Amino acid sequence: MLISASAGFAQSTLLESVKRNPAEAKAMCQSFKAMNSNGQSALSPEAINQLASQRNLSTNNAEILATYVIGLHCSDVR
Repeated sequence: MLISASAGFAQSTLLESVKRNPAEAKAMCQSFKAMNSNGQSALSPEAINQLASQRNLSTNNAEILATYVIGLHCSDVR
């Protein structure tokens, strides 16, 4: 249960950082749109691994972050 609570807190902190910094979210959207223009999904395993590596995140947290940003800031991204 403690592990679950810690994971939830980490995700909340991660999402809050983007929520408080819309410029960061917009920059991520531009990156995701560039991937789309090259025929790559922003939620593909390769894209998620790249985001995880860039931000020093687990792949699960990177996927959550990407989904959150896409859903709130760039719903036209695939």
